[in-house]
Amino acid sequence: MTVLQVEHLNKAFGGLTVTDDVTFALSAGERMAIIGPNGAGKTTLVNQIGGVLRSDSGRIHLNGVNVTEWPSHRRVGHGLIRTFQISRLAPDIPALDQVALAIHQRDGSIGHMWRNKNAYTAVIEEAEHILADLQLSRVARHSPAEMAYGDQRLVEIALALALKPKVLLLDEPMAGVPRSEAQLVLDALDKLPADLAVVIIEHDMDLVFRFAQRILVLANGAVLADGTPDEIRRNEVVRQVYLGSEAQV
Repeated sequence: MTVLQVEHLNKAFGGLTVTDDVTFALSAGERMAIIGPNGAGKTTLVNQIGGVLRSDSGRIHLNGVNVTEWPSHRRVGHGLIRTFQISRLAPDIPALDQVALAIHQRDGSIGHMWRNKNAYTAVIEEAEHILADLQLSRVARHSPAEMAYGDQRLVEIALALALKPKVLLLDEPMAGVPRSEAQLVLDALDKLPADLAVVIIEHDMDLVFRFAQRILVLANGAVLADGTPDEIRRNEVVRQVYLGSEAQV
């Protein structure tokens, strides 16, 4: 079942074309990575898909619905969630409370938050369960300012999961994460729901080739290649333009 259909997306800033006729489809449960050299248009593409940036032309369908003209918050309500390369967590609010707030936003009870949070036992239990699945119970009552950076990236994923996405866009989930904490993020990605379609933008080729079932390669805003990890490894053009020696990963 196709959950995301991107058709002929284009975006230019002045005379500079940043995304150039990008087309692909994503199925439920599929894991796809978008890679390419700096300036290839990766983040611009994800911003277009997420509704942060309006496309010059092209169409985006989410679960069969044309969402091309929808703002980002409406796409969130239809199941398209993204994280950002730079952390956007509230630094002083405990992780458990932040995940609970995301659940309240999802179910429409955010306007009743003046009540005692103990009245929302089910919400707190769901938040605790999400954090436990990501091995974050140990920091549930800590604020991001008190956490290691790897844990902060996991809390961002927890917030995204609290919104029950059908498509999850992860913009460089390993950005800023020390090697000593990288395994936490890798393990969390391995445990994402099997029916969730996931797209990651990532420069860490170890993560890309471990995680992705499919890799989309961008160069100068256009799709250079689209295939399985093995196909991308063997693609001579991709090796020359981007992978180089990393093609041996």
